[in-house]
Amino acid sequence: MPSITLPSGHALSYLETGAGGVPLLLVHGYPLDHTMWTPQLEGLQGVRCIAPDLRGFGTSCASPPPATLAEHADDLAALLDALAIDRVVIAGLSMGGYIVFEFVRRHRQRLLGVMLLDTSPRPDDEAARVARNVTMERVGSEGVGPIALALGSKLFADDVLPMVRDRVIAQMATTPRASIVAALTAMRDRADSRDLLPTLANTPTLVVVGSKDQLTPPDVARAMAAAIPGAMLVEVPGAGHLPTVERPIETTAAMQQFLDRLPAAR
Repeated sequence: MPSITLPSGHALSYLETGAGGVPLLLVHGYPLDHTMWTPQLEGLQGVRCIAPDLRGFGTSCASPPPATLAEHADDLAALLDALAIDRVVIAGLSMGGYIVFEFVRRHRQRLLGVMLLDTSPRPDDEAARVARNVTMERVGSEGVGPIALALGSKLFADDVLPMVRDRVIAQMATTPRASIVAALTAMRDRADSRDLLPTLANTPTLVVVGSKDQLTPPDVARAMAAAIPGAMLVEVPGAGHLPTVERPIETTAAMQQFLDRLPAAR
């Protein structure tokens, strides 16, 4: 994978597919990497896809992981600068969605559109904050493997293909401990983004959620879409928290339909 050197001096790796068309920046979740977007990288048509490995993850794991979502958002803006991309559609799943909200706050002028997949604008409540702290302690004492297994039990619908589940869990288990801790810290301390939703009125927005998502259930997605004037909502039947790999055909189709309707795509 190619990489750029960020203003901080650290490297950020990314995969790019497609030529011409609307630029689409794909932001992965925790503790994943760009491969969670493989079906979309291979399946989307007429789109220039850019899928980075966030600092601390995947092929960017040698770079120190940011402890704030704002730093991740600024890394993405620097990647766009390096690729000479002015405006972009940005898609984020789970933690990637939290980063998208920070991108909206910090780099709104660069948006052509927004896709929010299996994520939430709400901040952590006290119970969630405590749970993240417990997970950080477990990472220190038990390592990443048990954390990946525990998370894997919540990510997928019950009937997910075992090879899909096992591949994702194996990938998560390779994440450095420091990256797990940094991401948990960033998510624990993230801002409430519900006030941003009405401000997306003039930004084409797609909200996607798996119908069997346990972590950010469909009612969260429905409320989020209802708060964004004109937002398009797609519930992917039979998918859990990772519809991009659980139901790739349906998810890619929903993304393609949204992209094809953008004014910039005409």
